[in-house]
Amino acid sequence: RVYYLSLEFYMGRTLQNTMVNLGLQNACDEAIYQLGLDMEELQEIEEDAGLGNGGLGRLAACFLDSMATLGLAAYGYGIRYEFGIFNQKICGGWQMEEADDWLRYGNPWEKARPEYMIPVHFFGHVQHGPDGVKWADTQVVLALPYDTPVPGYRNNVVNTMRLWSARAPNEFNLKDFNVGGYIQAVLDRNLAENISRVLYPNDNFFEGKELRLKQEYFVVAATLQDIIRRFKSSKFGSRDPVRTSFDAFPDKVAIQLNDTHPSLAIPELMRVLVDIEKLDWDKAWDVTVRTCAYTNHTVLPEALERWPVHLFETLLPRHLEIIYEINKRFLDKVYSKFPGDLDRLRRMSMVEEGSVKRINMAHLCIVGSHAVNGVARIHSEILKATVFKDFYEFEPHKFQNKTNGITPRRWLVLCNPGLAEIIAERIGEDYIADLDQLKKLVSHVDDEGLIRDVAKVKQENKLKFAAYLEKEYKVKINPNSLFDIQVKRIHEYKRQLLNCLHIITLYNRMKREPSKHFVPRTVMIGGKAAPGYHMAKMIIKLITSIGDIVNNDPAIGDRLKVIFLENYRVSLAEKVVPAADLSEQISTAGTEASGTGNMKFMLNGALTIGTMDGANVEMAEEAGQENFFIFGMLVEDVDELDRKGYCAKDYYDHIPELKQAIDQMSSGFFSPKQPDLFKDIVNMLMYHDRFKVFADYEAYIKCQDKVSALYKNTKEWTKKAIMNIACSGKFSSDRTIAQYAREIWGIEPSRQKLPAPDEPRE
Repeated sequence: RVYYLSLEFYMGRTLQNTMVNLGLQNACDEAIYQLGLDMEELQEIEEDAGLGNGGLGRLAACFLDSMATLGLAAYGYGIRYEFGIFNQKICGGWQMEEADDWLRYGNPWEKARPEYMIPVHFFGHVQHGPDGVKWADTQVVLALPYDTPVPGYRNNVVNTMRLWSARAPNEFNLKDFNVGGYIQAVLDRNLAENISRVLYPNDNFFEGKELRLKQEYFVVAATLQDIIRRFKSSKFGSRDPVRTSFDAFPDKVAIQLNDTHPSLAIPELMRVLVDIEKLDWDKAWDVTVRTCAYTNHTVLPEALERWPVHLFETLLPRHLEIIYEINKRFLDKVYSKFPGDLDRLRRMSMVEEGSVKRINMAHLCIVGSHAVNGVARIHSEILKATVFKDFYEFEPHKFQNKTNGITPRRWLVLCNPGLAEIIAERIGEDYIADLDQLKKLVSHVDDEGLIRDVAKVKQENKLKFAAYLEKEYKVKINPNSLFDIQVKRIHEYKRQLLNCLHIITLYNRMKREPSKHFVPRTVMIGGKAAPGYHMAKMIIKLITSIGDIVNNDPAIGDRLKVIFLENYRVSLAEKVVPAADLSEQISTAGTEASGTGNMKFMLNGALTIGTMDGANVEMAEEAGQENFFIFGMLVEDVDELDRKGYCAKDYYDHIPELKQAIDQMSSGFFSPKQPDLFKDIVNMLMYHDRFKVFADYEAYIKCQDKVSALYKNTKEWTKKAIMNIACSGKFSSDRTIAQYAREIWGIEPSRQKLPAPDEPRE
């Protein structure tokens, strides 16, 4: 069995996905219609399950869909947060956060399983005695599982996502009752139950808070007890009424760690095997390493988990001892291979010395796993060449690549039925569970009928989205304009600021040459900023402020509009993606590990403007460079610029249009009431921009000019869009999961259909 451990599962809505995968959509639509109701209206009532921040959490959701569709016996394990990612409100151009009370009206898709409740221990101290080690005087929190079904695509497979909720035990705080302390003791139950209260809203950023460490241990400890219970009670290949030997454990159990967030699975499994099951260390270690595998999601240093030792000492004292022991034994092995190389020992240690001693969780994951993977080819190469270079030299066999993917059920069939249908008319509908079949469309690329149909579906999707924007947000947009879309979390490395500079440049050109013909554009930018990320919040304010100027300038008319898409989330992505003409994937080369939004746009017939970063590299390779708008520095160029020293002022001084845009931001052109509002942004761009926005400005503007020129020729544009769709098969999460299954978990995927529940079984 495969256990996918993640602190995030960004599931979105479930109703339509369930109907699609069960093949019930048409029947349900018809039945609801006959009741005088509208299915789409009903679907809009469901809350998103927003138990994730962005890519990492949404990847987990796509993976669950693909694992069920490929017939794997797989479980997703995580936390049932009472409050998911905050709802974003834009007030006066600023982001405001609102709690996401998604369970307020109940959740029909989950089933509580109190019979599988599990105790999780915190604090206490360690006793070393003749009978081994005891972790004593701990505080107990109960983990109550809630199961959500995960249906495969029309194969009658239904897997399970099990999310844990924290509950205080009934004796909580009552044993140390002080006079009149009963009421307070009951109220204090909240302290234990806060563990599953709220999702930490940081994307690609580590915040070393005790509550977060509690969450990480809580999900790991509950899940491992569940895994071991299931292993012991399984009769397969064992004559004992209960399994006692763990020899077969790595052959029966695969644990995938989604980033380092569940990294405590490694010392926790060691603790259970050594302290409770009484295996000797070396046997336990062999079992642990062969069972666990680790997926890395980022190379940004601020995102790497480095927990202060003092937090471990109080919260998880036994786990700290185990980590020290793992580290000591590991460094001994390194020393025997590289005798005398003390600097290598320091670099590779799990324990970082400094003003505060820290545990480097990525190092723990690499040492404690049999496989380590990046999430796109370029990212996996960067891991081996830089961040984990020492570890690659020591154990090269561990390092793999697994390029991310997306599920074509949600991200084509569900969100874009019009396009799914015209594809099925040409090549049949088997492609939905075998996306490589889209390659068959290549031979139809010159088919006038297909070109017309693809363009027509895109136009319908644009009209529908324009109507939605008008209804929900009272904004009118020109549906004949080029829909230029950048939706993702707001982060400096994703360079929404580069997009802003293009908008300003376009605006200035229109003002400079009022009579010249410009290809009309509607630029839409959406995404949430972490509540504590000041620069990201300023970027949102800049976007909305640019919109206030541009959208209200009569000289511009509807040739240029700037829309900030409020509260971007899975259910909004399902509406935006099918309507996009141009997908913006413009991170500094070497910073976006993969990206997955890029794949959704490609599959839905948008063209991409992007840097050679993350999965963009492989997307351009599949579709052909001529069907892709590639610009900007390569990883090698960025490295070279770092060696040389990046000087933003050089670009500012030598590119007049860039200077004009920056001067307008500085002078208060976009913030007349507060002229120095954007001084922080300008100062960052000019003097400490880690992501080198100015260095790619000129290439970006030129590339955008090529985009506009091509958009004038609808037929040529649409042919390139068809080529992109036809070449997007590689980016199905079915392909990704088949590779994990064969190359990491050691199991074969299968598209065999199980008998339906009402069919007789053999």
